[in-house]
Amino acid sequence: MNAFHSPISSRQKVSRRRWAVLLSVTVRPVRSCFVLFDPFLPGMEQSIEQTTEVLLCLSPGEAADLKEGINFLRNKKTGKDFILYKSKNRVRACKNMCKHQGGLFIKDIEDLDGRSVRCTKHNWRLDVSTMKYVNPPGSFCQDELVVEMDEENGLLLLELNPPNPWDSEPRSPEHLAFGEVQITYLTHACMDLKLGDKRMVFDPWLTGPAFARGWWLLHEPPSDWLERLCQADLIYISHMHSDHLSYPTLKELAGRRPDIPIYVGNTERPVFWNLNQSGVQLTNINIVPFGIWQQVDKNLRFMILMDGVHPEMDTCIIVEYKGHKILNTVDCTRPNGGRLPEKVALMMSDFAGGASGFPMTFSGGKFTEEWKAQFIKAERKKLLNYKARLVKDLQPRIYCPFAGYFVESHPSDKYIKETNIKNDPNELNNLIKKNSDVVTWTPRPGATLDLSRMLKDPTDSKGIIEPPEGTKIYKDSWDFEPYLNILNAAVGDDIFLHSSWIKEYFTWAGFKDYNLVVRIRSRVDVIRHVVKNGLLWDDLYIGFQTRLQRSPDIYHHLFWNHFQIKLPLTPPNWRSFLMHCG
Repeated sequence: MNAFHSPISSRQKVSRRRWAVLLSVTVRPVRSCFVLFDPFLPGMEQSIEQTTEVLLCLSPGEAADLKEGINFLRNKKTGKDFILYKSKNRVRACKNMCKHQGGLFIKDIEDLDGRSVRCTKHNWRLDVSTMKYVNPPGSFCQDELVVEMDEENGLLLLELNPPNPWDSEPRSPEHLAFGEVQITYLTHACMDLKLGDKRMVFDPWLTGPAFARGWWLLHEPPSDWLERLCQADLIYISHMHSDHLSYPTLKELAGRRPDIPIYVGNTERPVFWNLNQSGVQLTNINIVPFGIWQQVDKNLRFMILMDGVHPEMDTCIIVEYKGHKILNTVDCTRPNGGRLPEKVALMMSDFAGGASGFPMTFSGGKFTEEWKAQFIKAERKKLLNYKARLVKDLQPRIYCPFAGYFVESHPSDKYIKETNIKNDPNELNNLIKKNSDVVTWTPRPGATLDLSRMLKDPTDSKGIIEPPEGTKIYKDSWDFEPYLNILNAAVGDDIFLHSSWIKEYFTWAGFKDYNLVVRIRSRVDVIRHVVKNGLLWDDLYIGFQTRLQRSPDIYHHLFWNHFQIKLPLTPPNWRSFLMHCG
């Protein structure tokens, strides 16, 4: 893999250019391991950590050859049989084993729609498009397998074990007093939960930008947000993206309470992989295994689950207080492989879309403004329908759309802001209410939901307490300068006086054995900050800091996945590089 670069050799030239051109080179891999703290909580219940097992692998060619409708497959090594049902771009899968007495399914010749299979033992019939048994009707559902695409567009069938870990040591819901459980929305994905005499906070992004300089808070956080964080008994951070793991926010918190307990899942790439380099002094970060109840007190426990599509970095959480479950799927594409608890008291999830540089930052070829607008409109509609269907299937008592309240507010990102149209939470809630009896809540900063009141009577005027009249809801100004100064500090670094920094960087990155020439234009302050500090490319791509053209129009998953997730855990040794440059 070859690359070409036009190095900028003078600080004067750099200061006049907003965009730099970055091209790739052939490099060697680097492997690291990183664990922050003891992964076990005091008093943790003794359960088996949730694991995944690969049951079947299909090559890219075999995956492409799957026909629409029912596919019968066998793992030749294990002799195990499976059924895959393909409908357009969606694939569902299960073991070819009847839930009654383990009989083998075959094609149901009486099914004219091509969705059902028949058991050879007792003629039980399964609709594999829904994974529900139609004979006997209204009886069982078939256990689904997790379907994933691998890095080369092959297909994997995975089995979660245990599949529903929240069912271990079940608890019946107990009476809740008014005010005993309260959920206060702060901003974006940050919720402040009062659970009896304990306080728990989700994903505190309350100041500063996310993804370098690309995302800024849409909502004005309550003025007492820092006091609320300091009073928390524990904080859950779902994943490493900076709209959830906000170092500017945590820096403020660490200045007041560095020992606050923070809990994260045991992801392949540690959530706090960059803690030491960030300069934030936090001393009580706990990494916990997936699918195990973590006991906080006799009434409160929580369980962190992995995402089925991005298990290496994304997580979601179930919080249970006196048997009442709160499900927060955060940004997970397929949380827990699509298996989630039904009829929880409260469910919250992302909804907005727009968290990607595609297609706003692309140009050339098919990427006209008309094509982008149509694509964005279609994708947002798909997301709305998916979320509405998920809520209908899970039937939570209350649903809240969150984790989508950001804005591209810097003036230089005006085009992105105008192009990157996001979903309206009220539109999603209206769609949900058309198809179900689920109560919905569109949160505003400082608004508090009283769970007991809402479960007893959703029309109770005290069930949701809105912020006082006159409270500022939307931000109209942002303090750009301090954060842009940090980025600009990298522009004139001595590293970039030497054109060999390009080879040094990509050698450190460890991406190799892939025939690809990439041309990426990036804002010079952001790309140099990322390169200097060994940061992930999410700052560039999700943060809208690149402008891309690609021909042929192919998404290279291996390349992007490596630079967004798999870079080394320690930054390049630029000191050694400069010494060798003389």
